[in-house]
Amino acid sequence: MTFTDRKLYEDVNLKFTPGNCYGIIGANGAGKSTFLKILEGQLQPTTGTVTLSPNERMSSLKQDHFAFDDQTVMNTVLQGWTRLYEVMTEKDALYMKADFTEADGIKAAELEGEFAEMDGWNAESDAAQLLQSLGIPESTHQSLMADLPEGEKIKVLLAQAIFGKPDVLLLDEPTNGLDPAAIDWLEDWLADYENTVLVVSHDRHFLNAVCTMMCDVDFGKIELFVGNYDFWLQSAQLAQELKANANAKKEEQIKQLQEFVARFSANASKSKQATSRKKQLEKITLDDIKPSSRKYPFIKFDPEREIGNDLLRVENVSKTIDGVKVLDNVNFILRPGEKTALISRSDVTTTVLMQLLAGEIQPDTGSITFGVTTTQAYMPKDLNPEFSDSSLNILEWLRQFASKEESDNTFLRGFLGRMLFSGDEVLKPVDVLSGGEKVRSYLAKLMLGKANVLLLDDPTNHLDLESITALNDALIDFSGSLIFTSHDRQFIQTIADHIVEVGPKGVIDRGETSYEDFMNHEVVLEQQKEIY
Repeated sequence: MTFTDRKLYEDVNLKFTPGNCYGIIGANGAGKSTFLKILEGQLQPTTGTVTLSPNERMSSLKQDHFAFDDQTVMNTVLQGWTRLYEVMTEKDALYMKADFTEADGIKAAELEGEFAEMDGWNAESDAAQLLQSLGIPESTHQSLMADLPEGEKIKVLLAQAIFGKPDVLLLDEPTNGLDPAAIDWLEDWLADYENTVLVVSHDRHFLNAVCTMMCDVDFGKIELFVGNYDFWLQSAQLAQELKANANAKKEEQIKQLQEFVARFSANASKSKQATSRKKQLEKITLDDIKPSSRKYPFIKFDPEREIGNDLLRVENVSKTIDGVKVLDNVNFILRPGEKTALISRSDVTTTVLMQLLAGEIQPDTGSITFGVTTTQAYMPKDLNPEFSDSSLNILEWLRQFASKEESDNTFLRGFLGRMLFSGDEVLKPVDVLSGGEKVRSYLAKLMLGKANVLLLDDPTNHLDLESITALNDALIDFSGSLIFTSHDRQFIQTIADHIVEVGPKGVIDRGETSYEDFMNHEVVLEQQKEIY
């Protein structure tokens, strides 16, 4: 695939087979989403062909959340199987005709036969079951899509993509906007799926849970590797290590590889996939693993001072947005040193709470009190307003937040270089930055600020897997306190030691609790009924 300014990849030869879930990985801009569009036929490759077996159906997760606003929820899901929906519509139109002819009867009979072959009589009940599994109640199935909140629209479009069990399923960032329960359900559904799945995702836990093969977009090529994301990552690191140690005996390198493969083979998970994956892993040779060209930003947060005895007290906080009560009488206390994940079924709820904590908006009732020794730094979910000044380049933008000692070009260029802005890239106007570039620039601002309390609203949004890993490690090492939201399960699980779940009617507060323990806690299910 070649565009006017660059070549994404060339001479790509791949075969995808049923029973496998392929995770498509690569740096931002490598062409992952473009590859899915080529497979689906939305884009034509510069050279080469894409072939689907005869009578096989391909389905994809739609990215336009407003495309079906004039349709009911049920009809939106049914349209995921285009031919079935066409037959249903045509059949119903025939029966509605006032002058139903003999020819109409013959045509209707043909459609009824095709409808039965596709198990059409169970279509609506199957669609309803899918929707309910994803948390969309039956009472909304005949509602217009336009009336649904953003999070529920995403679930309906996911149900549309997987409806009817397509032969080939293309999923571009399927966990974006999904609540934890929906992600868990999707992981289990894909693990048992017998057809072919290709997925682009920045969620490492999700890739590890569902993928049997990784499809790596790197060096202008697309290559397949056996195993999940963690296996690919560690094998790439091992390859780098073996390459650097070129003088080592091959026997020693092979021994390292065998130990590595044995460790991962023993941990192969998901019952239906474990046996075949283990056999595939055991066949790997030294030549099968290759180093990666990926680069990791250097992220390190150093607070200027320690926090004293008090961190945060939230008392009786309520907030109404656009006539809807988002928060009602919210109470919780956080202690110094805690790293707290705020979770909710609604992104609006957590974002409003983060804005309140950051002082961006004020509560209708109640109070928010930070300890006198705390200094807070806030990273909003929407960074676009922060980068709207077209007169500033990255270097000038960052200089606004630097101390006098840090404001010279040499220091700032070096600082930005560690965040993967090299050479003249630091002179790029801030209003044309990509989503990932904006996040990396903002993280650089936070590092300069040296705050001892970080408030981060979905900070991994727009980042590639390498930047997510670097940020993840930096926040684990951070000696201050952290309050954050995220949809990345591994991010939450490895960082948070305090979970606060927020609903429109209150909170579930679990201090000294890991995310995994929280999600598995039976009492939580009963408490969630009270806060939602």
